[in-house]
Amino acid sequence: MRNPYWQGPATSNFDGLRFFNPGEPETDRSLRQLLRWQWGRKAAKWPRQVPVAPVMPARYVDGLRVTVVGHVTTLIQAAGLNVLTDPVWSDRASPVRFAGPRRVTAPAIRFHDLPKIDAVLLSHNHYDHLDVATLKRLHRRDAPLMVTPLGNDTILRKHIPDVRTAAGDWWSRFDLGGQAEVHIVPANHWSSRTGRDRRMALWGGFVLRTPAGSVYFAGDTGYGTGAAFRAIGERLGACDLALIPIGAYDPRWFMSAQHCDPEEAVRIMLDVGAKKAVGIHWGTFSLTDEAREEPPQRLHTALAAHGIAPARFEAGHPGTVVEG
Repeated sequence: MRNPYWQGPATSNFDGLRFFNPGEPETDRSLRQLLRWQWGRKAAKWPRQVPVAPVMPARYVDGLRVTVVGHVTTLIQAAGLNVLTDPVWSDRASPVRFAGPRRVTAPAIRFHDLPKIDAVLLSHNHYDHLDVATLKRLHRRDAPLMVTPLGNDTILRKHIPDVRTAAGDWWSRFDLGGQAEVHIVPANHWSSRTGRDRRMALWGGFVLRTPAGSVYFAGDTGYGTGAAFRAIGERLGACDLALIPIGAYDPRWFMSAQHCDPEEAVRIMLDVGAKKAVGIHWGTFSLTDEAREEPPQRLHTALAAHGIAPARFEAGHPGTVVEG
């Protein structure tokens, strides 16, 4: 078998065919396990739609500001730089338009209200993160640099031949200009677009450093041993703001290796040394079994258990704006 996305020598997280999470719980699930989950599902019922009041972002921000768009899509504005994380403006997180999870919340920023986007941080290739339709729109409008872990650049070039990409392994660093830089960092997750390409493109998070402050974007991740997050804090230092997933975690026997729960999200915040955090990856697409409003409730409880003020880590609703 040949990897269609990345060919390179074996490394600490690549066996020559597939990427993996060294020293962490196994993320692969068998068909039998998938069927066990699906046949025995006790999924909470979500609302069909939750109203969202659109917000109008500034064109340019001198300081550090993050606006939550929905799911894991955020607009990071720092020192004049405009950066999007895993942008999804499509109605469904799916390879097709007629099926798959439909969004419950509209994007808090209308696409035509976006400022000029300088860079996009793409954590991995799952359809609720790498949305080709949105990326094509962004490329036509702004041609931003798309920074992503190894192999995802091949997917981007297939759909956008003249796309500007910067792809790297964990701990790669890229200059964004204006004394800003972005580092790709580890995450405990996996990848697949077709069902035949599991773990053939790399996944990860990012640390964005700018003169106005620093932001950690976790992408999708399980907590596992916590080693990845302690390493991020040790190697890159404390950050001003962390964007950490708090949803899509039930049932735990199936999801724990790949998606952290709110209690683990608090541990990630502490491990990376974030001054403040925003909970993402909840409330927009119904992907797993927990109730829509459960992640913020559990986050509040977890913060109280650690003696942490709620204002330090808030659940990001579409339209939430946080200053660094």
